[in-house]
Parts: sequence; structure tokens; C-alpha cells
Amino acid sequence: MGSTMNDRFQPTRLSISSARITGIGDRDVNQDAFGESYAAGIGCYVMADGAGGHEGGAVAARTVVDSALGAFTQQPALNVETLNACVAGASDAVVRMKLADPTLASMHATLAVLLVDSAKARACWAHVGDTRVYLFRGGRVRQVTRDHSLAQQFIDAGLAKDTDPRTHAQRSVLYAAIGVEGQPSASIQPPLDLVPGDALLVCTDGLWERVTEATMEACLARAMSADDWLAALCAAADSTAAAGRDNFTGQVLWIAA
Repeated sequence: MGSTMNDRFQPTRLSISSARITGIGDRDVNQDAFGESYAAGIGCYVMADGAGGHEGGAVAARTVVDSALGAFTQQPALNVETLNACVAGASDAVVRMKLADPTLASMHATLAVLLVDSAKARACWAHVGDTRVYLFRGGRVRQVTRDHSLAQQFIDAGLAKDTDPRTHAQRSVLYAAIGVEGQPSASIQPPLDLVPGDALLVCTDGLWERVTEATMEACLARAMSADDWLAALCAAADSTAAAGRDNFTGQVLWIAA
């Protein structure tokens, strides 16, 4: 299914356990990438889903993750400025690579950046494309990012009322991504407070397209740890997966007192 890792660190106010997984699905290569870094008491979690040819997508995703993390380490802080620096750093790096290598000219990637200050119990995030961030509070899910996709635009405009983006014909067509012309238009969530019992999920479309929000909540209700929850999410995705399943990547943060 994929490879998992787990770690735990002890902040002043909250204890945050994390688990993550990535898998190739039924594709020839995994074009998802993720990474994390810690500085000044802040955790930075980055995820990307690449596209643009057999090699280009993987290169784009890895470049986006590494460049965003590099920008974070240059100015580690939990604020909008750091989020914008992560997005700009990723964009600049991808553009430079595309200009230097014509075989990568069509590559691009989604991006999600999550910053968490465990001592101050706060988080903020940014995204470009359709890699999502979910916040679970009181056992209920909130999709706190909105896909930069044509499907979501149609839904927001009332042209596809009561339609789930998972089933819309334009669900994979993005109007914003890292590596397209001009600076990407990122959506930014300013810092907000976290409380014990919260959980955060960052995932690419290879995971969220296969698991409904109701299933996410049900899996969370039965889970005893970050690892339990992520394993349940992946099992649910596997149970609905047909041939041709996309790459999938998920990162879970489990927040306790």
C-alpha cells in the first residue's frame, strides 16, 4: 500500500502525534511528494502532487516540497508572511527548472503548506491546487481549503448544485498550480487556535477522492491514535479503489492535551 512513518514530540501546551503515508497506486511512478521541517518551535508540513509527463510530475512535486521547506527554514514563523514565502520559493524554483530544461516545460504541481506551533497551540496553512487540508473538531470535519479546480468553480457559481467534486467531469482541471504562468494565487488561512481533540489531515486527491467526509469522521471516531486513523482512511480508500488508482499521500496530526 505504501510506506508509513510515525513520530511524537512534546510541546509545552499540546502533544501532537503525526503519521504519514504515500503510495504509488496503480501508476508507474509516484508523482506525490511530502516533507517536514522544525525550527523555532514550529513544524512545517508540505505536500505536493505533480503533473507534466512521466518524469516532470515527480520532479515538480519534489522541487515544490524542498523549496517550500527551504523558504520556511530561512524565516521560521507562524504567520502569513512565511506562508507566502513558502509559496513564492516553490514557484520560483519550478520556473527556474522549467527554463533550464525544455523537457520539463509542462511540469507543475499542487502545494499545501501547514504550519503548527505546538507551544502556542496555533496553526495556519496555504494551498494552491487541489491538495486539501481538513480540520476535525468535536469529531466533525471541516474542509478548510477550497479546491482551485474548474469543478469547484462550477459548484460555487451554482452551475453544479449538489454535485460532489469527486464525481464532476472537470474535477482534475486546475486553474491554479505551482509552475503555471505568473505567480500562483495561493489561498491563505491566517493563524487560528487549536484545542485538544483537534485533528488535521493534509492529503492529495488520490486519497480524498476515495474517502468521503462522512467516512473520514467515522474512521476518526474509532481511531485511538494518528496511526490508527490514517490506516483506517487508507483501508477505506482501498475498498473503493478501481483500476487506475492515482498516487495517494496523507499526513495526519493528532492533537491532545
